[in-house]
Amino acid sequence: MLAIDLQSKKALILGASQGIGEAISTSLAQAGAQCTLTSRSEDKLKKIVENLEGESHSFFAADHSDHQSLMSHIDGKEFDIVVFNSGGPKAGPISQAQPEEFTRAINQHLGLTSEIVRATMGPMKEKSYGRFISITSTSVKIPIPHLGVSNTVRAAMASYLKTLSLELAPFGITVNNLMPGFTSTPRLSSLMEGAAQKANTSKEEIEKKWLSTVPAGRFGEPSEIAGLAAFIASPMGAYITGQNIAVDGGRLGCL
Repeated sequence: MLAIDLQSKKALILGASQGIGEAISTSLAQAGAQCTLTSRSEDKLKKIVENLEGESHSFFAADHSDHQSLMSHIDGKEFDIVVFNSGGPKAGPISQAQPEEFTRAINQHLGLTSEIVRATMGPMKEKSYGRFISITSTSVKIPIPHLGVSNTVRAAMASYLKTLSLELAPFGITVNNLMPGFTSTPRLSSLMEGAAQKANTSKEEIEKKWLSTVPAGRFGEPSEIAGLAAFIASPMGAYITGQNIAVDGGRLGCL
């Protein structure tokens, strides 16, 4: 039986205080990785780190919009695995989005990602081992109505990371996007509440409507995205790079 082995590997997980980020932290730690978690919530991070399997895990609280503060915790550190996971921009039609909304979203996602890549890829190249994993959205493939700014920045991130994968592949570094579909997280709950208010209906009706679009007939669990992330982070995922991989119960309507 194959086992995912991340012993001696060091992982940085952004947005790790809840949902998919927390699940990935748990999965990587179970596989033996030494994890560094970050998000804005120090209290949540502390509790999660205390419950992670293994030892030598750490955390730091930082706002993803404050690049200088976040990078001060990363510069000079070595990581074998970096997981990019940042909350999406607020919902709304793209025709009504203000220029500063695009600027803010691009800065938070693409800008920060490129800074972290530049700060961490050197040691990865020296060791001929590295994993950059982005948690994005199925909107990379098919735009989701009423998520105009998010659709735009997710597509930009996918293009950046695909280009990056071509540059880093010769050094044993892989770069991949995981595209969760409807997943049981606080973000999904918030989106359903917003959709219900807009449609003047109940959250339960929105949930029923959204579930009807998922062939699997249910929402995903964060642990299901986390399991794939751990595999890609491991040596077994060495030949998977430059990919956008949907984890969505079959919902994505394209090949």
